[in-house]
Amino acid sequence: MTNESREIETPGDAPAEPLNEHQESSRLRSAAIFLLYLIPIFATLAYGAVETWAFGFISLLTGLLVLFWIADSLFKREFRIDTNLLQVPFAALVAVGLIQLLPLRAANAPSLSIPAVSSLSANPYATRVAVIQLIAQLVFFAAAFVFFDNSRRIKRLSIGFVIFASLLAFFGILQWLANPQGIYGWRPTPQAIPFGTFVNQHHFAALMEMSIGLTLGLLFGGALKKDKRLLLVIGAVLMASAVALTGSRGGLLSMLIVAIIAAFLGYVRRPDAEESEAPSRIPRKVALVGFGVGFAVLLVAMVVFLGGDASLMRGVGITNQADFSSGRLHFWSVAMQIFKDHPILGAGLDGFATVFPNYDSWNGTFRVEQAHNDYLQILADAGIAGFACVATFVFLLFRKSLAMINGAADPHRRSIAVGALAGCAGMLVHSFFDFPLRTPANAYFFLLLVVLATTAVRFPRRHRSRHR
Repeated sequence: MTNESREIETPGDAPAEPLNEHQESSRLRSAAIFLLYLIPIFATLAYGAVETWAFGFISLLTGLLVLFWIADSLFKREFRIDTNLLQVPFAALVAVGLIQLLPLRAANAPSLSIPAVSSLSANPYATRVAVIQLIAQLVFFAAAFVFFDNSRRIKRLSIGFVIFASLLAFFGILQWLANPQGIYGWRPTPQAIPFGTFVNQHHFAALMEMSIGLTLGLLFGGALKKDKRLLLVIGAVLMASAVALTGSRGGLLSMLIVAIIAAFLGYVRRPDAEESEAPSRIPRKVALVGFGVGFAVLLVAMVVFLGGDASLMRGVGITNQADFSSGRLHFWSVAMQIFKDHPILGAGLDGFATVFPNYDSWNGTFRVEQAHNDYLQILADAGIAGFACVATFVFLLFRKSLAMINGAADPHRRSIAVGALAGCAGMLVHSFFDFPLRTPANAYFFLLLVVLATTAVRFPRRHRSRHR
């Protein structure tokens, strides 16, 4: 077991050498890293991995990841586990779900012909599935901390993230223009409005928000060469256009928050960097403002040119809809009532849909499965215990990420951390109005951003020959 990695710098040293020839050439390690790329990409292309068959395949891939991890550890005679504290509240949430499955409630229902539920969860099957999903994501999270532990892998992961998101945004725009009968032209979604590869257009917008954050972080950080920044601008325009075409109001608001955070953290430099770049500080500020204005104008023009003005107007709230919240205010009030009746451990992970009819004052025509606010739903599903896990995770995320940004000596590493934190912040804001992290594809990409924002790069000390 290894402790959490930290940057170790030696003044005057040459660039760090690879950690270990055997470690870098290990086929098992390469296979594990390949799976860390494959799982979120497959989840995204498989309709967000919201269907049972996709979840089963991801579980299989996660099992292979564990096998490669263990085999690599046996080969190196060292089992490495990163001690990043962000894994603790995640594991605690899994523990809350396991406790909810215990038969600790009296099942007194003599009028029923079948045994009543005796677990703390109102829907033990849904809670069991949710716990399994969380365990798979925790394994993925822990493995990402272990295997993305040097600057080269982190750089490749960030660039690959941006490239994949840009291609996905381009595909989503083309599919929106073609207006086929279903996703990929064959997967119908009669009860939802799809976009790109996602069944829910709002959740596609959430993925684009995270990707825009990383893209703008690399762009504003100035770590890449000028000839590559144009590609980042093109990617950002594609992602932002896709968000606007989805018509997601939460997506547009979150994208604005992402841009503000990325620009602010990208502009605020370390004290030593500010001193060395003091003469160019004002031009940089003017250029940053000019880029923001030009980016906004280009985005609106592109969306209107593509014929997405109706989606854009809905996104900014200019509609004739009587209920501006689309029923969310009612769902939120029900979630609070559920929480009041189950304050400690909640009604069970993913048990909201089961309990909702008992509190619903509407006619019950539509089945409501989510509260459209992940924070209120975690209160309803897992009570104070679950909410404490989420709050602790968010606190540690910002604390460790800001420490990484302030302490990173490598400008490229700092740019990646800035963009990753901005993308995470956008997802957390969007979660106030929807449930984007309950789509597995978004959850996996969010966890990758957390790793990019908080993991420290290991620079081993060089072996030197001592001379008398």
